Amino acid sequence: MSQVRRGIMQVLLWALATAAAMAVSWYGVRTVLAGTAYEPPRALPISGTAAPTTGGSASSTRAPEPSVSAARPGTTPVTPTPTRESVRRPDAPPTSGATEVKSYPVRGGRAVFDLGENSATLVSAAPDEGWQMRVWKQNAWIRVDFVAGTKTTSVFVTWNGHPPQVQTVES
Repeated sequence: MSQVRRGIMQVLLWALATAAAMAVSWYGVRTVLAGTAYEPPRALPISGTAAPTTGGSASSTRAPEPSVSAARPGTTPVTPTPTRESVRRPDAPPTSGATEVKSYPVRGGRAVFDLGENSATLVSAAPDEGWQMRVWKQNAWIRVDFVAGTKTTSVFVTWNGHPPQVQTVES
């Protein structure tokens, strides 16, 4: 019986020592991280998929019409006001001509594109707080939607046989 009692005592001491070590470790980690603010990344990398990156669903067989006339009734076209960025993507594919990185701040977020002579790539898209973002990419166009409730801002870039053109639509 004394061997059983000694075994139980060893297990209890081991459990007590383990609990004490975990408490000290957690207290140390909590103390170090107490002043740290955690926020999700503001700029999201964009993959080469045609599906939206967050929420919703999009059909890659039906392209949204990038013209203002395709907007729902009651929507207002918005002229984009790009801001130039002094950033050159090191991972961008080589192009035959010069490219320019432009940022388009719109209601709901910001979209940054690398505009070339015959094509465009999405560098990043960052929704504002409380907004979600969806992205569609095809061979001759890119669409970025910023959505919050019933409000939507769409940024379209098209380049089918012409230099890239950027349009935004708010609804």
